[in-house]
Amino acid sequence: MGHLFNRNIIVGVSGGIAAYKSAELVRELRKLGARVKVVMTRGATEFITPLTLQALSGEPVHIDLLNEAAEAGMGHIELARWADALLIAPATADLLARLAAGRADDLLCTIALATPAPIMVAPAMNQHMWSNPSTAANIATLMKRAVTVIGPAAGEQACGDVGPGRLVEPEHIVAQLAESFSAQSLAGRRVVITAGPTQEALDPVRYLSNHSSGKMGFALARAAAEAGALVTLITGPVVLSTPMNVERIDVVSADDMLEAAQLHGAGCDIFVGAAAVADYRPATVSGQKIKKSEDRIVFDLMKNPDVIATMAVMEQRPTLVIGFAAETEKMLEHARGKLLKKSLDFVIANDVSRSDIGFNSDLNCVSVIDHTSCTELPLANKSVLAKRLFDMLASRLS
Repeated sequence: MGHLFNRNIIVGVSGGIAAYKSAELVRELRKLGARVKVVMTRGATEFITPLTLQALSGEPVHIDLLNEAAEAGMGHIELARWADALLIAPATADLLARLAAGRADDLLCTIALATPAPIMVAPAMNQHMWSNPSTAANIATLMKRAVTVIGPAAGEQACGDVGPGRLVEPEHIVAQLAESFSAQSLAGRRVVITAGPTQEALDPVRYLSNHSSGKMGFALARAAAEAGALVTLITGPVVLSTPMNVERIDVVSADDMLEAAQLHGAGCDIFVGAAAVADYRPATVSGQKIKKSEDRIVFDLMKNPDVIATMAVMEQRPTLVIGFAAETEKMLEHARGKLLKKSLDFVIANDVSRSDIGFNSDLNCVSVIDHTSCTELPLANKSVLAKRLFDMLASRLS
């Protein structure tokens, strides 16, 4: 069975008496680690208050399509993109008809049209409404469009009738939703990743750094989050967007990165040192801009702390400590030396002298080295490589 941990679920609530069960549905989803945002139709607010669902979801409830505060950022589109799944429960006969017709006359139907995420509907209505040919035709249309229909259940209804049309119980809806996702190999694991370069100040306007773009570290953070992990990304100065469901911590220098790594990485399940931490920093930093007056200038450099080696020997050591070896020659020899010298569990080695996989490239190919083997991962997009790497690491953890 799949997991809901770290999944982004939009719960759509339409206007029927079964709307009161949406409170239990939201509670169950949150209990299983899902992030939940609720979208209500105007009719739904007559049966259950937005405040109730806001308290249970921990997020503001969305009702209006044209919200001035949200429209500047295209709020309905942002919601549609945020979702890993759209679950509408209860789905009334009216809502099913509007979905089948492709209407966009309220926020919920607009999100259903705009989202690339899978859609599930849990119908709830009077038995005669459910058996009406119009409803049957609408259900058939939605199923042809790959909308999953959950239920309805049969039994006594609020109106006194007995028959099909009852909302399926929340725990069964949640179970079917979870089943629709593949199992997450890192569900509930804590992963800390460093990324990007560090900058070591020379004076108020200049610094020592390197060519690292941070792309590999950010791809790793995204892959770990998609695998269900709780991810903390500690990054040097880069121009990259934070992956969804990732906690980002921005640092500048090697000292900053070490402090953040020790604070957030102590006792975590996986620590990945993908950052290109500067090996040296100036022994003294000028308080004023260094003027261009001499033909030659000499700086006294001192060694920076080794972040990954420190993490590998700390008292609350992460279960797995993984380092990167960006080499320009004798890649495997140098990577194995790093594995042993720094007491690491894995080293991921790549040849940065190659223009097709070096710094700033979207592609990479690496060798994954541990104490008994070396596995080569062929040239691929960094996002694809990141997923393969975490599949290997999840297997080692388990």
